[in-house]
Formats: sequence, structure tokens, C-alpha cells
Amino acid sequence: MAINPDKLSLGEDFGPDGLPIGSTGPTGPTGPTADGATGPTGKKAIGSSTDPKTGDVYILYDDGTTELQFSGTLEEDAKAAAFAAQQEKNLATAEKAATKKATGQSAFELLSSEFGAFGMGALVAPLQQFIEEGISRDEFVLRLRNTDAYKKRFAANAQRVAKGLRALSEAEYIQNEDAYQDVMRRYGLPESYYARGEMGRQEGFEKFLAGDVSSVELEDRIQTAQKRVINANPEVTQALKEFYPEITNADILAYTLDPTNAIENIKRKVTTAEIGGAAIQTGLQTGVTRAEELRAAGITKESAQQGYGTIAGGLQRGSQLASIYGESPYTQTTAEQEVFNIAGAQESRKQRQKITGLEKASFGGQSGLSASALARDRAGAY
Repeated sequence: MAINPDKLSLGEDFGPDGLPIGSTGPTGPTGPTADGATGPTGKKAIGSSTDPKTGDVYILYDDGTTELQFSGTLEEDAKAAAFAAQQEKNLATAEKAATKKATGQSAFELLSSEFGAFGMGALVAPLQQFIEEGISRDEFVLRLRNTDAYKKRFAANAQRVAKGLRALSEAEYIQNEDAYQDVMRRYGLPESYYARGEMGRQEGFEKFLAGDVSSVELEDRIQTAQKRVINANPEVTQALKEFYPEITNADILAYTLDPTNAIENIKRKVTTAEIGGAAIQTGLQTGVTRAEELRAAGITKESAQQGYGTIAGGLQRGSQLASIYGESPYTQTTAEQEVFNIAGAQESRKQRQKITGLEKASFGGQSGLSASALARDRAGAY
């Protein structure tokens, strides 16, 4: 029989039935004695103890034995509490993951929509998992820039870095593309020059981006090609093709738009061709070396047109007079030196004055050479 703890007190003798010895009630069983007789086997309870791990309660007897009074539930309770806590934690983690995924899904859908508007939805598609996982912005950008799709879309950045230039941000890259497109539209270039391909890529612009060409410089190049060559007098194009055979009529615009051809070098060649074209317009001819010398001396298209007009008006007469009076030949080169005030101008002027003086002395009047364009100052020019 289990002992009622409410009835337990130290120093009191109890029988096997849990009742104090001497009280009324049944006595415990008797056991054999040494000589075979039976007698009482009662023992005295001296206290109790509780197992701190399990909560089991034991009665302690004076003979050193113990008896389990009732089993505790501490260990089971702890396990149950730990299980419940883990379940709660798992639930919270699952809810958090679900919320995070839902938030990430919303962010992915937003990014897909925004990038898709520019034809670049393929850029974010491979990163849907990472977006839903809620990775940091920096980590996302790093992973995005390492994708093949990104490298293809912003291909010019790799070329810029190889040239020692900094890579453009995505916003800068796209802004430059938009600016290039705006310039080309305003100047009426065919749409093929700025057509968009996969992911909104404008492959024709990559050479400008890689070459660090600004939209202002691009406009300058187009103006140079269109206004000064393509839409200019045909003599300019003729001279350009004669002077620089590598520039064919079919690719004048392509040549001027190529960033590997420096804009200043292009302008020098066009100015040289304009000088040659001015000579052709007046019925004269000049070579690339002379035209380049005149350009280097500051002669422009306008001053060349005026100067060659003057030279053409007096060259034939000057040549005739020099021949008549046995003087040194009066050539186009002689006239160019004086008219354009380049090296040899003083000697050329003296030569012209000498033959016009001889004509005056012979005919007693004004020289036809001096009365014509050769008598005018430079800017009009002799």
C-alpha cells in the first residue's frame, strides 16, 4: 500500500499499512523468525526525498531502504515543453519564410515589370530565387552583374574597363543610349542605326559607349559628315575621295561615326577636302599636300572659295604675260602664295607686279592683270 504523505511525520513508527504502530486497525503481516516463529516486521520512516530530475518522491526508512511513493513528471514535462517550443519556433520560421517569400515575390514581380518595360526582363529572371530569399541589395547587384545576360546587355562596360575607363552605371549607360538615339532621330538617320534588339540592346551604340563618346561629340560627327560632306557641293566629296581613298562615298557617315577615327582628324580631312573642292569649283586643281598646307595655314572652306575665285580670274592672264616678257612662269602655285599669304607670298607679289609693270610700259595703260582680280587685296585677294 502506498503511504499517504499527509500522514507522514519524522520519528513516528509505521507499519506496512502506513498506520502508526499501536493505532487501531489491521496489523501488517508477520514474517518468520530465527526459530521459525512469526512476528511483526514493521520499520520506521525517517523522511522523504524528491528526485530533482524526474520529480519522483521516495520515502526513506531507518534501515536505509527507500520506497517510491509516486512518480514525478518533470522530465516528461521538460521534454514536452521543449517540443512545444521547437514547434512554435518552426512555425514562426515557416511563417517568416512565407512572408519573406511573398515579399520577395512582390519585389520580383515589380522588377520584372520595370525591366520588362525596357525589354530587359531576361536580366532579372535568373535571379528570382535570390530575390525571393530576400538577399541584400548589394548582393543582388553583384549577382546580377555576374550573369551572362547582364554582361551581354551592358557589353560596352567590359571594353571601357579594358581601356582604363570606369564602368558606367546602368542608369548612365541607358541615359547615353537615349541621348544617342535622340541625336540620330533629329538628324534623320535611318532607324537601323539605333534599332533595339534583345533586352533593349542597341548594339550600334556600344562603340560610342566603349569609346567614351558623348552625345555632343556624336552630334558634331554627324554634322561634319552630313552638312560638310554628304549635303555639300559634290566637288567636296570628289576631293575627299581623291585625297583619302580609304573614305569611300558609301561609308562617309560610317567613317565619321567610328570612334577609332578621332573627330579632330576627321575635321582636318574634311577641311582639306573643302579646300580641294573650292579649287575644283573654279576649274582649278590642287593636290592633297597643297590643300593640307593651306588648311594648316588657317584657310577655311569660305576663304578657299574666295581665294580660288580670285586666282582663277587672273591666272591665265598672268601666265600669258610672264610668257610674253620672258619672265619666270606665273603659275597657280605662285598665285596661291600671294592670295593665301603663305610662304613665298612676298616673292610672288613682286613677280606679279613686275609683269604687270611691263604690260603697262608696253601699252601705256593699265595692266589687264592688275585691273582684274590680281589687283585686289587678299580677302579679295591680290
